[in-house]
Amino acid sequence: MNLQKKAVVLLSGGLDSATTLAIARHQGFRCYALSFRYGQRHAVEIEAAGAIARALGALEHRIITIDLTSFGGSALTDPALEVPKTGPDPSSIPITYVPVRNLIFLSYALAWAEVLKAFHIFIGANAIDYSGYPDCRPEFFAAFEKTANLAAAAAVEGKGIFQIHTPILHMTKAEIIKTGLQLGVDYSLTHSCYDPSPQGLACGLCDSCRLRKKGFQEAGVPDPTKYVS
Repeated sequence: MNLQKKAVVLLSGGLDSATTLAIARHQGFRCYALSFRYGQRHAVEIEAAGAIARALGALEHRIITIDLTSFGGSALTDPALEVPKTGPDPSSIPITYVPVRNLIFLSYALAWAEVLKAFHIFIGANAIDYSGYPDCRPEFFAAFEKTANLAAAAAVEGKGIFQIHTPILHMTKAEIIKTGLQLGVDYSLTHSCYDPSPQGLACGLCDSCRLRKKGFQEAGVPDPTKYVS
């Protein structure tokens, strides 16, 4: 395997980003994992991200602290808002949407990628089995890639062209899980719940838990997650 290419991989600690890291490694990239502690109520995912980075051979794992609670506007960053437990409403963007979170994360990833001389950025966004967030759409990633190559000095000076990789964008959760298992992902290390218990157990009822359960069921493999209910 040729591991000369470098890539920055956004790693949340969930099954989507874990699978994306495994795919990047399988494609021959030297991977640098990037996670964010942004005031999310499910900060237990940061511990999961560390375990995944080690298990999947990331050369480095950085955790950036930013405070998105300053703005609120999301049940993930504002303790006054409750995480919905009644299932997704396809007619509206859910309250668990964190305003332009992927735009913020990709901007940090681009900055680190330029320093690393890495022209590849991977993100585990999904537009099939997901909660309907606008910054998970293919149009957004195409636009960001164009912006990245206008903003970064390395691109302007002709040293390389930045590419945004979204390898699981058009996969169902079941397909993501099957792909990850083929690549050796240990899903017991991952965490997906938006509203875990104080002990770190998944609630089993939020949108993310429901999608995770559905994915494992449709993939026909056991879900290693420990749920409260």
